[in-house]
Amino acid sequence: MEITDLIQRFSDSKEKQEKAIFSTLFIAGNRLQTLFDSSIPQITLKQFMLLTMVKQADKELTFTQLGKLLGCSRQNIKKLAEVLEKKGYVQINQQSKDGRAACIAPTDKMKQFFNEIFSEYEKKLSELFTVYDDQEIEQLYKLMMKMYDGIEHFEKSMNHEEI
Repeated sequence: MEITDLIQRFSDSKEKQEKAIFSTLFIAGNRLQTLFDSSIPQITLKQFMLLTMVKQADKELTFTQLGKLLGCSRQNIKKLAEVLEKKGYVQINQQSKDGRAACIAPTDKMKQFFNEIFSEYEKKLSELFTVYDDQEIEQLYKLMMKMYDGIEHFEKSMNHEEI
């Protein structure tokens, strides 16, 4: 069976399309992770996403805040951060406002990574989107951002069921 066979099989109803979209998100994530992990051996895609959040933050973020941004637990962030700290990319500190909360600070090695190695990755990443024209990129961006609304709605309904 080929992916084109699955696409055809799931294209004839809204219900099947929803299932296909959900499956595609999972499969695409796995494929992208495999590609990234093999092309940039210094760090994993999950570690890279954490570094990206640290880089983009305009203030120090706690493990809990980073977990919310990345859609995972603070314990997962802690594990990722500890590995990155051993590799020299980040430093784990106590938050200045709350000594009980840990946060992640960038190191010179992280800055060097983004200045040198990441530029090569950006070139590869742009290849992923060469199949889209500008209008399709804009539409895909809007739809992916709307996906967050759907996820938040789903989370609320799941949390409501637990009560």
